[in-house]
Amino acid sequence: MRDLSAGPRVLLKRLRELMAEPLEPQERLDRIVRQIASNMVAEVCSVYVLRSDGVLELYATEGLNKDAVHLAQLKMGQGLVGTIAASAQPLNLSDAQAHPAFRYLPETGEEIYHSFLGVPILRAGRTLGVLVVQNKAQRNYREDEVEALETTAMVIAEMIATGELKKITQPGLELDLTRAISIDADGYSEGIGLGHVVLHEPRVVVTNLLNEDTDREIERLVEAIGSLRLSIDDMLSRREVSQEGEHREVLETYRMFAHDQGWVRRMEEAIRNGLTAEAAVEKVQSDTKARMMRLTDPYLRERMHDFDDLANRLLRQLTGYSGRAFDDGFPTDAIIFARAMGAAELLDYPRENLRGLVLEDGAVTSHVVIVARAMGIPVIGQTAGVVALVENGDTAIIDGDDGQVHLRPVADLVKAYEEKVRLRARRQEQFRALRDVDSVTKDGQRISLMINAGLMVDVPQLAESGADGIGLFRTELQFMIASTMPKLEEQEAFYRNVLRQAAGRPVTFRTLDIGGDKVVSYFRSQEEENPALGWRAIRLSLDRPGLLRIQLRALLRASAGAELKMMLPMVTEVFEIRAVRDLVQKEVQHLSKFGHPLPRKLQFGAMLEVPALMWQLDELMAEVDFVSVGSNDLFQFSMAVDRGNARVSDRFDILGKPFLRILRDIVRAAERNKTSLTLCGEMAGRPLSAMALIGIGFRSVSMTPTSIGPVKAMLLGLDAGRLQDELNRVLDDHVSTASVRDLLVSFADEHHIPV
Repeated sequence: MRDLSAGPRVLLKRLRELMAEPLEPQERLDRIVRQIASNMVAEVCSVYVLRSDGVLELYATEGLNKDAVHLAQLKMGQGLVGTIAASAQPLNLSDAQAHPAFRYLPETGEEIYHSFLGVPILRAGRTLGVLVVQNKAQRNYREDEVEALETTAMVIAEMIATGELKKITQPGLELDLTRAISIDADGYSEGIGLGHVVLHEPRVVVTNLLNEDTDREIERLVEAIGSLRLSIDDMLSRREVSQEGEHREVLETYRMFAHDQGWVRRMEEAIRNGLTAEAAVEKVQSDTKARMMRLTDPYLRERMHDFDDLANRLLRQLTGYSGRAFDDGFPTDAIIFARAMGAAELLDYPRENLRGLVLEDGAVTSHVVIVARAMGIPVIGQTAGVVALVENGDTAIIDGDDGQVHLRPVADLVKAYEEKVRLRARRQEQFRALRDVDSVTKDGQRISLMINAGLMVDVPQLAESGADGIGLFRTELQFMIASTMPKLEEQEAFYRNVLRQAAGRPVTFRTLDIGGDKVVSYFRSQEEENPALGWRAIRLSLDRPGLLRIQLRALLRASAGAELKMMLPMVTEVFEIRAVRDLVQKEVQHLSKFGHPLPRKLQFGAMLEVPALMWQLDELMAEVDFVSVGSNDLFQFSMAVDRGNARVSDRFDILGKPFLRILRDIVRAAERNKTSLTLCGEMAGRPLSAMALIGIGFRSVSMTPTSIGPVKAMLLGLDAGRLQDELNRVLDDHVSTASVRDLLVSFADEHHIPV
């Protein structure tokens, strides 16, 4: 393909001047179409803009009947213009009226024109409108003319994206870019969030579109691509990247895209056609994305995300973009939108400003969701493609109760949700009124309600919720949010502060549980095929005893004169408990030797998460002072279900007979060994599943602070003995296929128990 002629270069220069002039939107558009028509020797140039109702409206024209502006309309997919909008592909015809999609609009007077070139007006792969040129003579437009019109369309896309055309939009109508959208998804954490969108990985907004020096822009592009290729090669050469596996395949795909000559050639052509290097990257990215978004093959659509990420990396190199969502101030009512996110990344945001989290991927038991729930943040998951539908600063509402996301909601919907928030607040007031009420069932069974925590911000909720203590303190969160390994003194001060704020209530510290999907940036570990089953938790700690001993020493010193409860994560065999107990004893001896005060009492426990312990229950109970069931991982491993995989994470019911029988066996083992038992998984925080736990014999459960009120309201009206009889009857029946969940719902309805 050859360079643009002097004529199109003059056009781009004139467009740059037009965009800088203080003009009204309609006048600016009218001048733009006049310039395009003159430059491309076209008798007609028209701009159609996509409205929120799926209609393409004529916004400006040179050559057609001026009275048709804001009157002529085509639906998406209707006529040549609608076909271009629906396909996001250019259409180049020598005889437009012979095309089967041609639709005659008598108000425009276009019947005398034959040749037709239309290109989509795209932004981030999303169609915002259509730009058209026409001539009376039958001809096919050259490839460089198509490229020139596509480049010009980017200028108009910026006009639409900045909201400039709102002033000339007909009353009662709005453009597609700003239309209200409602999406049904999965609610992962209850609550309502009203606020403004913050993209977790914000798109780089290119404002400098037109270049002054083509050679310099190509040089900038070549330098940036070279740096990008080197960074990918560097990642592939690192020792921690395994020679096989999915992670390496992704990086190999990145390298393939980065070395694709077709991709580079298209960007260089866009620069020769007058764009800056970053605008060229954005144009090729948007064109490619528009095509790939319409693919049905899931593998190819997944590759789209890889390509999109690579293009964004290149844009950041060219622009020096910091990657921060809001450089001029983080909104006070932020709703984070992300394709995927780690728990540590969520903790980077200011907690007091967060109103919600929306994930394209994820599952209800993924760690970022657990952390968000602990922070009291509503979460919506499985919202495929939502990130492409929003911009930073858009208004949004998320409904974690019903699993809905509302983008740019209309005023009536906002009012309805504001009322719903007020109703929830009144309900929370009712729960707060139960704060000082003893958690005793209707038939006199005392149930200990504890909270899960991991951050200092969680600890004050002990008193606010009326909980009996902290049943699970995730010590790894301190490591995950730190930029370097916390030192002994830092850990000690942190644990001492937790105990001080707990004000005498029991706190159970879980020793370091990193590895798997709990990534610590400064701790290098090898890539694993099955990280959930790999080198993590107690396995990692026993292989790095220095790391564990520092934590044990910090816990012992912080608990001087008080009671220390510590438990070990992901125990698989009893010998692991004995190995850690030996390390604890060495630390006790060390502290005693140097005159450090010791805890008044030390209770040593283990988490039951690995099914292998089901065949060591009596040995386990004899070895520890208490056991805590981690129902998330125990369910995952027992049912062979990846809790981070949304396709299977909901396939089996946590209230199904198999899993409840497992839990009942644990309860019975604890009773015969007189061992204290708690369950601290997500199922404890839902009134219906908490009711099932009480029914099979659990008398201590730990949950998110916001769940204490609803669970307490449930148990105050529960006859635990009667429910236990009903549940045992169903669980002992190995013939009937009766649903335990249905039984629980019926029992709650019959006895007016709020679940």
